[in-house]
Amino acid sequence: MVAMVLFAFFLYFPYAWCALRGESPAWYGLHWRLSGAAARDVAIVSIGTLVPLTFISCAFFSQSLPAHAGGQVFAGILSGLAAAVAEETFFRGWVQSILSRRMSAWGSILLASALFGLAHVFRSPAAMLAFFPGLFMGFLRHRHASVLPAILFHWVGNIWSIWFYPYL
Repeated sequence: MVAMVLFAFFLYFPYAWCALRGESPAWYGLHWRLSGAAARDVAIVSIGTLVPLTFISCAFFSQSLPAHAGGQVFAGILSGLAAAVAEETFFRGWVQSILSRRMSAWGSILLASALFGLAHVFRSPAAMLAFFPGLFMGFLRHRHASVLPAILFHWVGNIWSIWFYPYL
């Protein structure tokens, strides 16, 4: 129940904020645009981060990697998408945009990523490592003025994470 309330808050609060303040959701990147350059950047960031992590996981943690049941894959893909949409709407769309009013773009990316990592620490202390992909998601949001590239990278990262570390 708490997870559903948090999910709803992350997803709808930024839009409610815009409506109450009379601000355009587009200023917060809360419009879903994906240019060719954004798609290319998502692919580059995904390959550049997840391929090395796959080799590291297989080389150093192969003994502890779980065997997978096929039915769990589809559920993981859907839950990974839902989490990506809600979290990126909140952290990159709202938090990072609010912070960018008061500090530099890189400062807002760093602080939003730190808050993103802290939000994950309740799952597991190791989940605080979400800070690092948060930096890439913040960069994608900043560079393309839309949360969609960050959502796509987050979704691909969630699928990777669910596959390799489903119990984390």
